[in-house]
Amino acid sequence: MNREDAWNTLCEHTKTEPLRKHALAVEAAMRAYARKYSADEVRWAVVGLLHDFDFEMHPTAEEHPVKGADILRERGVPEDIVYAVLCHADYLGLDRKTPMDRAIYAVDELTGFITAVALVRPRKSIDEVDVAAVREKTKDKGFARNVNRDDITKGAEQLGVDLDEQDRLCHRIAQAGCFRARDCRRRRHRLNRRLAAITPPQKRGLTAAASTLAGLAG
Repeated sequence: MNREDAWNTLCEHTKTEPLRKHALAVEAAMRAYARKYSADEVRWAVVGLLHDFDFEMHPTAEEHPVKGADILRERGVPEDIVYAVLCHADYLGLDRKTPMDRAIYAVDELTGFITAVALVRPRKSIDEVDVAAVREKTKDKGFARNVNRDDITKGAEQLGVDLDEQDRLCHRIAQAGCFRARDCRRRRHRLNRRLAAITPPQKRGLTAAASTLAGLAG
C-alpha cells in the first residue's frame, strides 16, 4: 500500500477534521523515526495514517482497531503494516516485535497530547509549546484526561529514547506540520482564485490539485 492509498482509506472511513489531523501528525512522527532508523519511510507513514482510520466506525476497545485490521486484510494490506496498526492499542497486549511496532505506540498518545497543550495556549499555536510546557501538563492529571500518561512513558522506554528527546522530536514535527498545512492552504487559495478564469480542461487539472492540497492542509 502506498501513501495515496492509505490517505484515501483514511478519508473513506474518517470524516472528522480532528481525527484526520491527528493521523497526519502521527504520520509525520512515523516518518521522522523511519529516517532515524534508516527504515522504509513510506511504510512507516502508512502505519501512521491508518492507525485510527476505523475509530469513527468502531470507537470501543472491543472493536478498535481489531475490526479495522480485518478491513485492511480484506484489502490486501501487508501483514506487517496491519500488525503495527494493532500495536498502537496497548490493551490488546501484543508483543511489539519491530521498531515500527514500537514507534507507532510511542508517538500516538504524545502527538495528541502536544496538540492538546497547544490548544490551551493564548494563541492556540504549536509555536507556543516547548518541552517544559509538555512536561508540566503531563503532571497535571486533570488536563487531557483521555491521554494515557503511562502510554507516553512506556512508549519512550520501549523505543529506547529519553522522554525529553521524544518530546522535542514530536514538537518539531508538530511545528513542521503546522507550517506545511498553512503553506498548503495558501497554495490552495491561489489555485481556487485561478479557477474562474480558465478553460474547462485546465480547470479539471487545477481542481484536482486543489483537492489534493485541501487534504494536506486539513
